[in-house]
Amino acid sequence: MRMTLLDIQSRALHPDGPRLPATTQLLEIFKTFTLESAHRLPNVPPGHKCARVHGHSFRVEIHVSGPVDDRLGWVMDFAEVKAAFDPLFQRLDHRYLNDVPGLENPTSENLARWIWRELKPALPQLSRVVVHETCTSGARYQGSDQ
Repeated sequence: MRMTLLDIQSRALHPDGPRLPATTQLLEIFKTFTLESAHRLPNVPPGHKCARVHGHSFRVEIHVSGPVDDRLGWVMDFAEVKAAFDPLFQRLDHRYLNDVPGLENPTSENLARWIWRELKPALPQLSRVVVHETCTSGARYQGSDQ
């Protein structure tokens, strides 16, 4: 019987379910990208420093989950993750994020959700998007909205 990714996830994550052999357990891989982008936050209180235009070297992690292919030994080729993210990279890198449709209020949280919604159709195994706005601050999204 051939199992779908959903079958594997439900069985692997269910606390009372049987433990699957190593070859069918889910693993998560990730690829990191750096975006140089400017933005301002239009909804912060008057005088807040983020109301002014400023830039960040955003670090974005794209996480993908799935079973390890027995023959290839990987969940997915990292080149496939890069290819799927590239159209978004082109829309975000060296851009003023407030001008990107859907990012009028480009907080890290909104950027993570926007990336998820834009990327999920091209990368069905997407399991998490992490946006690092600075070295110490960021947002992680594992949502289900498309």
